[in-house]
Amino acid sequence: MKKGLTILSMLLSVLLLASVALAGGTIKIGVVEPLSGTFKDVGDRYLEGVKYAAKMINQNGGLLGKKVEVIPMDSELKPAVAVRKATKMIMKDGVKFFMGGTGSSVGGAMAVLAAKKNAIMVTYGMEAASMTGEKCCRNFFRTCANSDNHSYALANWVAESGYKKVFCIAQDYSFGQQATQAFLDKLKELDPSIEIVGKVMHPIGTKDFAPYVSQIIAAKPQVVFTPNWGSDLTLLLKQAKPLGLKAKFACYFLNDENAITAVSNDEAVIGSVTAETYMVTIPTEANQKFVAQFKKSEGYYPTWLRGKAYLAANFLFKAIEKAGTTDVDKVISAWEGLVYDSPAGKMTMRACDHQNQTPVWIAEIVKDNPYFKHAYVGKALEVAPDKIAVPCAKTGCKGLGR
Repeated sequence: MKKGLTILSMLLSVLLLASVALAGGTIKIGVVEPLSGTFKDVGDRYLEGVKYAAKMINQNGGLLGKKVEVIPMDSELKPAVAVRKATKMIMKDGVKFFMGGTGSSVGGAMAVLAAKKNAIMVTYGMEAASMTGEKCCRNFFRTCANSDNHSYALANWVAESGYKKVFCIAQDYSFGQQATQAFLDKLKELDPSIEIVGKVMHPIGTKDFAPYVSQIIAAKPQVVFTPNWGSDLTLLLKQAKPLGLKAKFACYFLNDENAITAVSNDEAVIGSVTAETYMVTIPTEANQKFVAQFKKSEGYYPTWLRGKAYLAANFLFKAIEKAGTTDVDKVISAWEGLVYDSPAGKMTMRACDHQNQTPVWIAEIVKDNPYFKHAYVGKALEVAPDKIAVPCAKTGCKGLGR
């Protein structure tokens, strides 16, 4: 009986200490995502990743002895709406830290606001290279790859796999154009003998890909590169196989279980490859532990967007821990050069442009996997940061306003 009372007393003491540890106020994180409309699913999954990171750190005593509070904010994917709502959160709620992954235009507007109000904006998914290039900002950090890194990783895979004939198809706007050009530049650098047998830039929201697929088939490529996303990815893949295209696809965003199910034909995706900074199949012990814990806690896997947001939140937390304060200037200084041994590999926040130097992982879509009944990514292979990095002098970033 006495032993039982002693154990109970110890448990109550631990709970009391945890309560005291989290009694010193809160650290608020504003999550800027489309939480309504067409891209609600994307925003929701990103938000789930940030919430899980906050949940885990709070269960372990909080951040600097304070509770991390995640405040969702519906950007509606509109820069003006995001800025208006974020300004209110800064002025009324004292929010200093914002995160978001959807819409580079939203991210650009948030970076300007963060600089004006001396807050920090972090993106785990906005890939426009210019954001850490010519539009770089002291108050903006990117934890994911940018479009140059992403394209370079797929170019490395094509060159190292020995393919000699490549076709490119992409959405005809700034992102698709930049991603494709970066892929072509890197491919030429790695292996000038690789032949680009065709390139198509098509309107966003294309419904009929048959003319483009016919053009691809006539060019006889071994690999088709595409940074397409959304319905332009799923419809391209859905229509290509029945029309007779046999080439593999090298995709930016086929690490999305929702995209694969939208194609509705496993045979249309099996054998193609995808690249990303986070996949559940990254074969590190730390990642497998993370995946198991997340699944047990939340009931679903930390696939793609959730994993990227979780890693980003943890990286921010480590910068705040290192700074020992939530003072924005000190957190910025602490984050520059900081190294985080994440479940997805070592991440280093480069001081010159605030672009995270991180591995990108390549995986083939396979039929049998332990996560879903449909096809999904197989074992991920690492493309090291030094193979995909853009030197500071070539990014276009002229300084971070120090």
